[in-house]
Amino acid sequence: MIRTFSALASAFVLSLASPAFAAPLEAYGRLPKIEDVNISPDGKRYAVSGTNGEQRLLIVRRVEDDKLVIAIGAGSQKIRDVRWAGSDHLVVTTSQTTSVMDVVGDRREWMTSIVLNVAKSRAGPLLAKKEQSMNVVVRIPEVRIIKGRPIIYAEGIHFLDDVGVVSVFRHDPSNGKVDLLQAADFDINDWEISPTGVPFAKSLYNQQSGQWTLRLLGPEGWTPVETSILPYGSPGIAGLGRQGASVVTWALKNENGDGVWREHSLNGSVDLPHAFDDLIFDPGTSALIGGYELAGEVGRHTFFNPADTAAWTAVSDLYKGRATRLISWSVSRRQIIALVEDPVAGPAYALVDLDTGANRLIGPVYPELTPDDVAEVKHISYKAADGLELTGYLTLPRGKDPKNLPLIVLPHGGPAARDTPGFDWWSQALAARGYAVLRPNYRGSEGFGRQFLEAGFGEWGRKMQTDLSDGVRDLAGKGVIDPKRVCIVGASYGGYAALAGTTLEKGVYRCAVSVAGVSDLKQMVTQTPRPYGSSNRNARTRYWLRFWGVDDRRSPDLAAISPAQQAAKADAPILLIHGKDDTVVPYEQTRLMADALTKAGKKVEVVTLPGEDHGLSRGDTRLQMLQATVAFLEKENPPQ
Repeated sequence: MIRTFSALASAFVLSLASPAFAAPLEAYGRLPKIEDVNISPDGKRYAVSGTNGEQRLLIVRRVEDDKLVIAIGAGSQKIRDVRWAGSDHLVVTTSQTTSVMDVVGDRREWMTSIVLNVAKSRAGPLLAKKEQSMNVVVRIPEVRIIKGRPIIYAEGIHFLDDVGVVSVFRHDPSNGKVDLLQAADFDINDWEISPTGVPFAKSLYNQQSGQWTLRLLGPEGWTPVETSILPYGSPGIAGLGRQGASVVTWALKNENGDGVWREHSLNGSVDLPHAFDDLIFDPGTSALIGGYELAGEVGRHTFFNPADTAAWTAVSDLYKGRATRLISWSVSRRQIIALVEDPVAGPAYALVDLDTGANRLIGPVYPELTPDDVAEVKHISYKAADGLELTGYLTLPRGKDPKNLPLIVLPHGGPAARDTPGFDWWSQALAARGYAVLRPNYRGSEGFGRQFLEAGFGEWGRKMQTDLSDGVRDLAGKGVIDPKRVCIVGASYGGYAALAGTTLEKGVYRCAVSVAGVSDLKQMVTQTPRPYGSSNRNARTRYWLRFWGVDDRRSPDLAAISPAQQAAKADAPILLIHGKDDTVVPYEQTRLMADALTKAGKKVEVVTLPGEDHGLSRGDTRLQMLQATVAFLEKENPPQ
């Protein structure tokens, strides 16, 4: 239960103004001091979710004079989202790793939400106990203004014949009343609420056939507006469209083979002209008003309304030369929260009031870092062995001539994700210890078009792996790094790549660090909670089989690209780090790798992070990971 914790709030506030000294690893490895900022719809208050490096808290301040309104301590709970329901209530969503009840079964990350009355400093659960329902949410709740009052809508779990299905609940924060608004059937995986508070769109997906259907509520009932065979999963519903009676989904292909945002209504569907990375919705109506995309190396906001463009331009003009991202704004667009990426000082949150002309710093994300602690990041490009154009980011240690440097290859997770030019705490921490750090966007990464993503299909442990070592060879050929002093470090898929770099390749890396990495692909499918590992006939399994390049989860070909099965070929020391509460890549994957390496007589170390999940969400264990990684690297590949 969230509780008042004034001492923790004081420590948080003081840290924002404290002078920074020479940065130890703690300055990089602890949780960010500020994780998110949201301004109230009326622009009079803003909520900051942050940490003291280990424990989380929530504070609310007035925009007018920055006076503290309330401070709430969350302790070790993981705050996943904070949003306003009107200007007097906050919906706070947290998560924990647990098995909720025997009928649900698997241990996983479950989310719950509370509603906080800011004025009265009173909080209560979003979903009070309802018959045949659970007090959990499966997605972040949404807010609609109905007849001038904020109403909260949550997708939770209601039981039909003792099986939990996703259903829609309605919560009125003015009186705490909760109603089951719409009970689901088994194939529904997402809902959308109309501006009038009615469930009017639902996404249905059949795991076995791969058929996805979007239905909208019309005069004649639930009408299908789009049906596709999508073997790798449902796109769900991204939110309301530009019209009140429309919704937006991600469409996997257009005539060029790229993904598009598609707006659906009962009158038909239309593709949006922008391939946004993130959508932006009106804080009052929840309608789509624009989006953000990374165009090349520059982030760009696009709005459909010229007035919105003008308001955002007034803010971004204040920070020319620095990447600026819209985080939150009032209904009037006059009070705006922005994340400002300073290439020298690092990221910080700022508040701009266009009515008063005020422009003030809310606080840096990593306040213990000074400009001397932030290394230069360069965009680089190189060619893979087969000629494919690749890009990435090279972080160079300060004060060192960029010649013959020791290198850490730090591939991102996913693999359908991407690295960006913004501040990265992990690579900055390694650069501060004297290493150059390469973050490559290998084939299979997203954000470079569908063709580039699909170039990774069937290439786990193959060309996706050599894309990394091709980057090493390119930097060595330019004299930037010493090819004899290269290690590979990564988490999740990046952890797999670290293991593959020493077992499936030879002579590239002096050492490897795998954080929550996959080691045995066949076992990964069978160990992951249902329905992931139940058979080949579900979307997630089909997706991974496509990336792995096999037709069946029992294929003997998986052994050739499973590091645990190739442990006898390891040619460098390996450090394995894994959280015991990981529900994405089971801890068993690290145990399998450790046992295989030990049996083969290879050098291996294991660090277990108690209570940690896949995303390194806890401050003490995230720091433990970083400290163990740096100690291992300095031992096996000294930076000097």
